[in-house]
Amino acid sequence: MSAKIYRPAKTAMQSGKAKTHRWILEFDQEKPRKIDPMMGYTSSADTQQQVRLSFETQEQAEAYAQRKGIEYRVIEPKESTRKQVSYTDNFRFNRTQPWTH
Repeated sequence: MSAKIYRPAKTAMQSGKAKTHRWILEFDQEKPRKIDPMMGYTSSADTQQQVRLSFETQEQAEAYAQRKGIEYRVIEPKESTRKQVSYTDNFRFNRTQPWTH
C-alpha cells in the first residue's frame, strides 16, 4: 500500500487560495479499474482509493504514514510564477508598451 502526500493547487475556477493550505494523503491505485460490460460504468474493487486524509502540516501527514507503515512520497507544491500587478499599472506614464484601444 503506497500513498502520495501533497498540497493541492488552486483550481482554475477560483481566484483565491481557499483549500490550498492543508496537506492531503491520498492512496495510490492498487487494482486496475474494470468496465462493466452491461452498463459501461468504470468500477474498481480498490476502496482505499476513495480515502483522502487531510492534515494541517506536511510533518503530521508524514508522521501518520510512518505510524501506520504506509509507503509514501511527498510531492512538493509549485510556487506561483505570476507576478502581482495592479490595475493602475495599465495606465502608468512610464509603461514599456504603449496603451492603446
